Amino acid sequence: MRKIALTLAIVLSLGTLLAACSSSNNAEGGQDKPTELVISTWGFAEDAMKKNVYEPFEKKYNVKIVTEIGNNTDRLNKIRQGSSKVDLVYLSDYYALQGIEEGLFEKIDRKNIPNLDHLYDIAKAPLGEDYGPAHTVAQLGLVVNGDEVKTPVESWNDLWKPEFKDKLALPNITITTGPMLMDMAAKREGSQDMNSDAAFKALTEINPGVVKYYSKSADLVNMFAQGEVVAAPMQDTFYGSVSQAVPSAKFITPKEGAYALLNTVNVVKGSKHKELAEKFINWHLSQEVQQANAIDRVDSPTNKLVELTEEQAAGMTYGADVVENLKTLDLRKVNQEMSGWIDRWNREIE
Repeated sequence: MRKIALTLAIVLSLGTLLAACSSSNNAEGGQDKPTELVISTWGFAEDAMKKNVYEPFEKKYNVKIVTEIGNNTDRLNKIRQGSSKVDLVYLSDYYALQGIEEGLFEKIDRKNIPNLDHLYDIAKAPLGEDYGPAHTVAQLGLVVNGDEVKTPVESWNDLWKPEFKDKLALPNITITTGPMLMDMAAKREGSQDMNSDAAFKALTEINPGVVKYYSKSADLVNMFAQGEVVAAPMQDTFYGSVSQAVPSAKFITPKEGAYALLNTVNVVKGSKHKELAEKFINWHLSQEVQQANAIDRVDSPTNKLVELTEEQAAGMTYGADVVENLKTLDLRKVNQEMSGWIDRWNREIE
């Protein structure tokens, strides 16, 4: 009887020891079930994002990243409707501000994101200290076909030159760069605050010579490739595609300055993984991740510690002399005015 009791005690002790070892191994060896972090994004350069951003983070922090892919409007609407379980959302600054004003995002704890200190000023708090930073920046400048355009192009006002009549494309009012067109048009008439009457006066003047108001950058690239247009405002992100199709294409920063296009990242209201989401934001802002993405031509960096060769920087929005001189819009005014602008655009322009 004593032998049976002793044997039973040894078995129980061994079971307890093995369970403890197993628990220890799970905690230290990363064998616990990974925490799922749901990220809403565009899906651009997915392979490079997995290699440079997602997979290293998953491995380091025992996380399973799930992505929801779509454009700004559709993804923001899903969050509005509560039809997704998103923890983090990537949006252009214009759409992110809508989410902020509608109370869809958590206020971030900046202490959990120390890499904010290494960002260019324009990227640290583009929509206020309580909300997410810009992880990348692009610029809207002018692209012209150098073989077809013989006179100097130095200013946004040059788009109104007679030589561009029937050879010009402009952004549609409804896309991210549409408000920038409103700003440059208003400034042509002497308004510094996107006055609607001033902008539409200038747009009415240029309208007869516009081939297309584009909504997709791919359409603009094709129009340059087919010779339908010789000049247009364009994001530098897509200039590489145009220059491949039209080797004589030139990207010009107007003397008034190029416009900043900032893509932001925010924590969605009600996320059960807020601190983990902030840890991911910090990860994406790190010098190592931003450098890798820049070299793979995924995004232009907002971390000012990133160093690129001249070849690596070609076609990127890179360096303090470029980034800190970009123009930004009053996005709150844009949000207030947009519905009225669209109504008037539909009546007077298209």
